[in-house]
Amino acid sequence: MKFPAALAFALLLAGCASYSGYGLQAGSSRAADVERTMGPPALRWTDPDGSQQLAYPRGPSGLHTIMVRIDPQGVMTSRENVLSPKHFAKVREGMSQEDVLRTLGPSDPFGTVYFAARDELVWDWRWCDDYGEPSRFYVLFDASKGTVRTTMNQSESMAFGLRSREWCNRRVVGLDSD
Repeated sequence: MKFPAALAFALLLAGCASYSGYGLQAGSSRAADVERTMGPPALRWTDPDGSQQLAYPRGPSGLHTIMVRIDPQGVMTSRENVLSPKHFAKVREGMSQEDVLRTLGPSDPFGTVYFAARDELVWDWRWCDDYGEPSRFYVLFDASKGTVRTTMNQSESMAFGLRSREWCNRRVVGLDSD
């Protein structure tokens, strides 16, 4: 009876590792280790110096996007969940859509809406707020210019009348300290 329980625990831990990249170490893990553990990224940017930024949205409509940075020598320098107030605060009026993608990763494709009367494109990200409530962070773009007009945040209970705190109360190995 001990073997099946140990096997189930090992599989659960492996699933968490692939979700968050738990076990990857800044300064020693390599780009190949990241992709072996977390899979191929949804988005990848290569900077002029050869460093890379990899986006791992955990969805669709997931609550985390893990952004991994790789230096020009192929060594991971950081791994963090970017769906947080610290990163939302970086989104400013006038930023391009590309800059927003590099800050937060891809938005929820089902939450993208265009309002013709305002010539406004809205992207949204689902995340867990500081109160343990699933919430939505919205970026509203001037569609003609492709730049940020404004942002807003709203809990799902306020927006949709949903009560689903259990999603945010689930512990994700490797992300809880982010």
